[in-house]
Amino acid sequence: MLTEIAIADAYGAGFEFCAIEKISIHNNLEFYCKHELYDISGKYTDDTQMSIAIAEFILSGTEWNKENIAAKFLQCFKRDIRFGYSEGFYNLLTQVSSGKELLNTLISTSERNGAAMRSVPIGFLKNKIDVVTFATLQAQITHNTRLGISSSCAVALAAYYGLQERGTLSELESFLENEGFNEWNFNWQERVSLSAYDTVSAAFSCLLKYDSMSSLLKACIELGGDTDSVASIAIGLATCFSEYKKDLPNHLFQMLKEDKYGISFLTNLDKDLMNLLQDSQ
Repeated sequence: MLTEIAIADAYGAGFEFCAIEKISIHNNLEFYCKHELYDISGKYTDDTQMSIAIAEFILSGTEWNKENIAAKFLQCFKRDIRFGYSEGFYNLLTQVSSGKELLNTLISTSERNGAAMRSVPIGFLKNKIDVVTFATLQAQITHNTRLGISSSCAVALAAYYGLQERGTLSELESFLENEGFNEWNFNWQERVSLSAYDTVSAAFSCLLKYDSMSSLLKACIELGGDTDSVASIAIGLATCFSEYKKDLPNHLFQMLKEDKYGISFLTNLDKDLMNLLQDSQ
């Protein structure tokens, strides 16, 4: 899961809010394009780093509270400082020294997609009530709004449905409706803004149209806008459903420009998550 999220994130980052012409020419899965703002390529962003933080927190068995989760977010950032975060949040993360300080300084009223983009690993929790509880709790740290919380819960429940209930993509929309998290546009075709509604709608729409990860990744990019977040969520969710063909090109894994927290690290973390899943079944 996290390995594929990182590939999708790094690939999508090269097209984030770029001109449509760049997408038309280069969205072929052959290589990583340079990010429009940061002039980097082949590196994942905050979408993956915060998903890593969620995964590590779940595996750690640490008590669930906002201060502990915030501390994990901060720890993952401090050990591997990288671009991709919003300017305000990035600056805040560089300035604070504890989860408590981060909570006390944050203004958590955003309706953007930050809570949703890191929620896929929550699906490894074996209890559906726990999934909603944890998804709500972690969202409240940065996106304590109805939309922010709902987006986190919807993504986490979708992952849970595929992983724990072994559900099918054709029934995903009905599952989310039964759980009360079905407010999304499942036929999204527009450029994607930073809004949680846009991003989750786009990710679900693309997810339900394909059954191969390579086709899914290209489709997420073709929409334009916040391509890395849409791709991270959609590809992360695709790993949860057995219907999806895992056919992301090998060269994208080989070309990922990460060292300490690269493919080897992500693969081991994925193995730990899978062990957690097997223990719950």
